[in-house]
Amino acid sequence: MAAPVYPAWVIRWVSGQWRQKKRPPVLRSTRPLVLANKVANRREQAGEATCITEMSVMMACWKQNDFNDTACAEEIRMFHDCVAKAEKERKNQNEDILSSRENLTSSKVNTLLRRFPQITRYV
Repeated sequence: MAAPVYPAWVIRWVSGQWRQKKRPPVLRSTRPLVLANKVANRREQAGEATCITEMSVMMACWKQNDFNDTACAEEIRMFHDCVAKAEKERKNQNEDILSSRENLTSSKVNTLLRRFPQITRYV
């Protein structure tokens, strides 16, 4: 009994010769391959609340004194000091954008891209 005769394309397909004749796909970009000047805003991790205890002490004092600011001046001052301290720490953290080793948030990336915009045309 003789072996079956297959067409040439079947022999090439089985032996893997069809892969050698294919060329890699040509990359055709629809847009120029440059960075944009901004990225999409993503949800950032919720930061922890600051000055909660000072605020609750201040509100408790208001409630005890019928919302009189003069009686609760010390608690109000402590709350404002805490807020100022937290704001100062937040600003210092934002200034250290380039020195961080973690993943950047979208707002930090946008800040960097605003500082270093892409050149779109040559002079």
